[in-house]
Amino acid sequence: MSSEPSPPPMSARDARSAMTSPVQDFEPFEDEADILGDMSQADDAMQEEEEGEELFGDNMEADYRHIPELDTYDIDNLDTEEYDELSPTARLAAERELQRRDRERGIIRRDDRELFYDKTDEEDPKKKRRLAEKAAVGEIEDAEMIESIENLEDTKGYSIKEWVTMMGPRTEIANRFKNFLRTFANSKGQYVYKERIRRMCENNQSSFVVEFPTLANQEQVLAYFLPEAPFQMLEIFDEVAKETVLSIFPSYERVTNEIHVRIADLPLIEELRTFRKLHVNQLVRTLGVVTATTGVMPQLSIVKYDCSKCGFILGPFVQSQYNEVQPGACPECQSTGPFMINMEQTLYRNYQRITLQESPGRIPAGRVPRSKDCILLADLCDRCKPGDEVDVTGVYTNNYDGSLNTENGFPVFSTVIFANHLVVKDCKQIVQSLTDDDINVIMKMSKDRRIVDRIIASIAPSIYGHEYIKRGLAMALFGGESKNPGQKHKVRGDINVLVCGDPGTAKSQFLKFVEKIAPRAVFTTGQGASAVGLTAYVRRNPSNREWTLEAGALVLADQGVCLIDEFDKMNDQDRTSIHEAMEQQSISISKAGIVTSLQARCSVIAAANPIGGRYDASMTFAENVNLSDPILSRFDILCVVRDEVDPIQDQHLAEFVVSSHIRHHPSKKGEGLTSTEVTNELAIPQEMLKKYIVYARENVHPKLQNIDQDKVAKIYSQLRQESLATGSLPITVRHIESIIRMAEAHAKMHLRDYVQEDDVNMAVRMMLESFIDTQKYSVMKSMRQVFQRYLLFKKDHSELLFYILRQLTQDQLAFMRGTSNCNTSNIEIDEKDLLDKAKQLDIFDLKPFYQSKIFESNNFIYDPRRKVIIHTLPDTQISED
Repeated sequence: MSSEPSPPPMSARDARSAMTSPVQDFEPFEDEADILGDMSQADDAMQEEEEGEELFGDNMEADYRHIPELDTYDIDNLDTEEYDELSPTARLAAERELQRRDRERGIIRRDDRELFYDKTDEEDPKKKRRLAEKAAVGEIEDAEMIESIENLEDTKGYSIKEWVTMMGPRTEIANRFKNFLRTFANSKGQYVYKERIRRMCENNQSSFVVEFPTLANQEQVLAYFLPEAPFQMLEIFDEVAKETVLSIFPSYERVTNEIHVRIADLPLIEELRTFRKLHVNQLVRTLGVVTATTGVMPQLSIVKYDCSKCGFILGPFVQSQYNEVQPGACPECQSTGPFMINMEQTLYRNYQRITLQESPGRIPAGRVPRSKDCILLADLCDRCKPGDEVDVTGVYTNNYDGSLNTENGFPVFSTVIFANHLVVKDCKQIVQSLTDDDINVIMKMSKDRRIVDRIIASIAPSIYGHEYIKRGLAMALFGGESKNPGQKHKVRGDINVLVCGDPGTAKSQFLKFVEKIAPRAVFTTGQGASAVGLTAYVRRNPSNREWTLEAGALVLADQGVCLIDEFDKMNDQDRTSIHEAMEQQSISISKAGIVTSLQARCSVIAAANPIGGRYDASMTFAENVNLSDPILSRFDILCVVRDEVDPIQDQHLAEFVVSSHIRHHPSKKGEGLTSTEVTNELAIPQEMLKKYIVYARENVHPKLQNIDQDKVAKIYSQLRQESLATGSLPITVRHIESIIRMAEAHAKMHLRDYVQEDDVNMAVRMMLESFIDTQKYSVMKSMRQVFQRYLLFKKDHSELLFYILRQLTQDQLAFMRGTSNCNTSNIEIDEKDLLDKAKQLDIFDLKPFYQSKIFESNNFIYDPRRKVIIHTLPDTQISED
């Protein structure tokens, strides 16, 4: 130890500068204890300074005394070489190397020299993880401190709703969704959502659609969170969407201050009656028919209040759906009110409430259809009207209803659906969903010369025969063109059909088939429908006690088909109420102070039973059916179905029914008898037929041009004379319009833009058959002779000759029974008798008929040597005889 006196104590400033100066090798002092004591005093001084040391003390001059030991350096460790001036790049590299060395030695640099350069080196991974965890639980709110959360689905014990509201997961969800919108491309390399955003902005809209399956394929975690926390996730999506839109179009906020993301194609569709507590606050999708709508009202979105005492403007306050947000006190004058809403600076959004009811075809048998209120906000308002079938995706949540609590006790809440996406299912929407392949198949089918026969063969293929009824139903499905010259006199384009006949002739089955194949159909019965049930009715809303208008069956079927079974069971008041709906296609209401007119643009297809149960051919149609002349004149096509005894037809009908049951049995699918092959080879698949009908209704609008007006006028005058002479159905001007409508429908079947002569001839034939079938049996035969050349238009000669041959066979069979000579199994008809009948119809060549399938399939054989036609009777018929 040296006797040299110890140096004076080191000041805090000197100690700090010594610690932060570059590390050097000092020459050791001789008195190490003194040096250690000085260093401990320096540490204490530094600690005191960190705790708030008083710099201006009594001994402040001691900080500036001379300490020669600290100014002594080792000559060997001094760098005396000369260096060139460092460039900024080299200096930055040196700084990084020094920082790396300091981290290895555990030295924390506290000087500010590094702020001159960008800090680009990576931080400690442990520190990153700690910051991310703090950000996840919301302890850190600085956005610069939040790091990426790689394992986003790990909610760390929090519920999904709590997890997505924290700052870290929220930022990560926003980043992932932003990346999804910017980078997702389809198979052709097109950026789908960039294009949708651009198209949305071109049309000045405020929402675009994101398909849920696409989101689930690209971002599984977001698709997992979305149904569980829909309100929170959609809020994040909307913020990201607005940010993305403003990055592309910076001034788009002048058009709209909100951008909404609509979630479409949710895979699971729930029925309205299956909603339970499991679905509360979940994203759901359902189908239904809109039965009632309110007007579009402004709803408070962001509210500002005026203080009535000092005039200070309070706010903004974000208004929620559940409770009213009001200020507590004025920050200017400290008064507690009253406060008035500032109408100018308050922001509103559109609000509409609609009532959804289960679709008629989806209600279980014997159940009452359920209803649910649905709330539409922003640009979803006024998208639908009563009668529309809609597909709604939204959040199923509870809503406080005071009247419901009063009735059922306190802890009961009503539930509503906050809609996020709404699609109206109409013809236009179905046509837009058609692919290019579908349209190519439709156009190829329309060029087939037998397309009408194929369509008729596809109408109710499980019902045997009744070609005339099937043709009428096909025309009603395609429909004519409505006209409204000068917007003053509207002429309907829909075709109304009435099917009347004996029981057991598949009248109701025809209606059920049309309900499945028509793009929009409502099925009801005359017995269970009152006048207001068919048209519209007024009821008092239980919540606000206001009178509201609700739609009936005809209004719900607007731009579709209304099917009414048991039409004859309706009372007179009900039938009178649909007079206007069937011709003017509107329903006028004047009840409870509500005076309005509703649209009912639909085809009416009705089925009725005759008086007494069976149709009497000795009476006219009006005498057989309990319907008035005004109602009958509104039907374009009247179809009479008679259950006549015909051995040949009965045999084929039985074979057809048995074959149908065998073919459609689950255990023997695809097997069947050969008697139905003729019909099945022409049939169109049901899905393709539905697309064909929708495409024709939406895109084809045939025009009347160069039609034979003289022919229509001549037939009309002849029919007027015949109706007066026979006293049957009155022929009115409506029947001329019916001919035009059916001609347009026939042109639509061919997808033609103009009505041709063939279309008019077919419409005339349908009108005449409708008129003649409703006559007495005694008048019918003579009228067929008068209008024969019209009735034979485009009738297959094979079918016509088969009809004649069947009559000859029945006459021969009746003769054999009369002579008690019915033991033989064969019936022989002379060819000369058939040829004489055929010559009356201008048919002279019978060879094609002998080679036709209909001739062979009905057990007929031609013997050219004897020139006779032989018919083999079924074994069952011989045994019965």
